Amino acid sequence: MATGIGVNNVTIDGQNIHIEWNDGHKSEWTATSLRISCGCAQCVEEWSRRQLLDPASVPLDLKAEDYLMVGRYAVQFLWSDGHFTGIFPFDVLRDLCNCDVCKAEREDE
Repeated sequence: MATGIGVNNVTIDGQNIHIEWNDGHKSEWTATSLRISCGCAQCVEEWSRRQLLDPASVPLDLKAEDYLMVGRYAVQFLWSDGHFTGIFPFDVLRDLCNCDVCKAEREDE
């Protein structure tokens, strides 16, 4: 898990979301993959952590319409399916990064 990280820039480009981190790293996700990873109480059962959101119900052409920075620790996206309650802490977003560097770091842990 990355600690002490911050976000320099968030860019929404069609169905893709790009984040440039304060350590120079760059991450990219599809809106659909991040939406499926939402950990809010509507998407994940609070006590058991069982996923309530059916991934098949998330449109493949989903887009992030906008975002808000939540303090200095998270990003909240407004999705084209109307969902907006999920908050993605920076460390969670970084852990969701699937670039080769981040994959290798997770395998070394």
